[in-house]
Amino acid sequence: MAYQALYRTWRPQRFADVVGQEHVTKTLQHALLQQKTTHAYLFSGPRGTGKTSAAKILAKAVNCEHAPTGEPCNECAVCRGITDGTIPDVIEIDAASNTGVDDIRDIRDKVKYAPSVVKYKVYIIDEVHMLSIGAFNALLKTLEEPPKHVIFILATTEPHKIPLTIVSRCQRFDFKRITSRDIFKRLAYIAGETGIAYDEQALNIIAHAAEGGMRDALSLLDQAVSFSEGKVRVEDALTVTGSISQNDFTRLAQAIQKKDAAECLDLVGSLLQQGKDPSRLVEDFILYFRDLLLYKTAPQMEEAVQRVYLDEAFKEMSRSLQTQEIYRFIDILNQTQQDMRFSNMARVYLEVAFIKLCEEKAPDPGENDLVRKLAEKIERLESELESLKQNGVPEADETEPAPKRQAQRKIPRTSKGFKVQVGRIHDILKEATKEDLKRIKNSWNDMIETLNSRQMRSQAALLNEAEPVAASPNAFVIKFKYEIHCQMAMENEKFLQAISSVLGELTGTGYQAAGVPENEWNTIRENYIHHHKEEAEEEKPQEDPVVTEAIKLFGPELIEIKD
Repeated sequence: MAYQALYRTWRPQRFADVVGQEHVTKTLQHALLQQKTTHAYLFSGPRGTGKTSAAKILAKAVNCEHAPTGEPCNECAVCRGITDGTIPDVIEIDAASNTGVDDIRDIRDKVKYAPSVVKYKVYIIDEVHMLSIGAFNALLKTLEEPPKHVIFILATTEPHKIPLTIVSRCQRFDFKRITSRDIFKRLAYIAGETGIAYDEQALNIIAHAAEGGMRDALSLLDQAVSFSEGKVRVEDALTVTGSISQNDFTRLAQAIQKKDAAECLDLVGSLLQQGKDPSRLVEDFILYFRDLLLYKTAPQMEEAVQRVYLDEAFKEMSRSLQTQEIYRFIDILNQTQQDMRFSNMARVYLEVAFIKLCEEKAPDPGENDLVRKLAEKIERLESELESLKQNGVPEADETEPAPKRQAQRKIPRTSKGFKVQVGRIHDILKEATKEDLKRIKNSWNDMIETLNSRQMRSQAALLNEAEPVAASPNAFVIKFKYEIHCQMAMENEKFLQAISSVLGELTGTGYQAAGVPENEWNTIRENYIHHHKEEAEEEKPQEDPVVTEAIKLFGPELIEIKD
């Protein structure tokens, strides 16, 4: 008998043999046992994940002589006939070759005839997305209301190409990519059953290279067995799959860590000389660092590490590299991968990438500590500044001596770059009138709205926490809640011109502004009142005691004073 490929020999004959699709097989088994199978199924998913195999197993299970059953017995005449393809009532159609309307019309005409051998006539249409629009339309009505003895099973790798009217009439099952761990277990089982000698790491390499497809994995194993000499070794698996060994990646990572660009380029050149693809090398190296990062951050989650074996060299590498370095390595390799897609000089980009990796400077732990301490100090100072803005300048300590507290109250606290114009404020207070202050207060909100409407929002924002407190016929005093706002306003010529201009429009007088912080206003005002009283007392004339006594005796109306 001619040799048969492993993927054909070991094609699943029971639901239990379908690897990695328990969410599908369990649902179908329960439906079979409860006799709740539907008239149409849609199996979608990547290639080599068991769609057609599951369709054939379902066809055997519904027609098995021991039905209802969750698994076909594979021993009765019906199960053996369906497996051999000798039962005419189970029809497998390749939609890629039968895409026309006439092919579907032929199915539609024959579907009404009862099965000749088994209970259900099963149509398995593979790659159904290849049908034309006309063929889908011809299938539509039959698919919606087929005879009770007919089951349609549609299989596809591209479900998005199937019209929604077809999808809505089927019970859909999405087959997922098989994990590398499940593929490895299945390969080990098949190798053990067939007597193939192997290295575990060789099967692991094949399982990763299959990219989630069991058929691809069995084909690669078949190829590796043919290439090997009695035992499938790591070198055989690497040659067949075109992969790069973990030892090579570890050596590259060690050279990068030592900043040895020459050794890196020598290793890369050797790998390319062996026929390794540059894009595949970069992709596999990214996955190597990915596993390194996962193992370093969560060593207890060993199952998350997919591409590597946890040997001592790998563990040592995870301990010696910092996470920030791994982040940068992945970023550089990822950018290189993007650049290589749009260039015919992939080798140049690859070599440049490894030189960059070697030149990357590792972060100094001491520098990190210094930066962290500076950041904490800045954050603390910002917090204290915000607290001062919200609460104002703290009151003087009552436990201090009275003269010291009085001096603190009388000496205004000013910021470095701003000094209150006390003399100018005194001049405004000398000529201040209630009418001018009232006129400005009545126009205050209108002035802020005018500034906002003229796109002067920054100027208007400075007035949100300010108010006029005194006004003379040509100037007025603005009290600001925060000292920093007062400084920003009084040092801004554009601000001063804007409020003078707008007040001129609203009141008819172009008042000039003088600013004072809230915590200094009361002190300046008290000092002015106290000083004004002293001046008034000094200017009051001294009375003559003789005149005073005469007024007492004769009354002020009878007294005339002459110098």
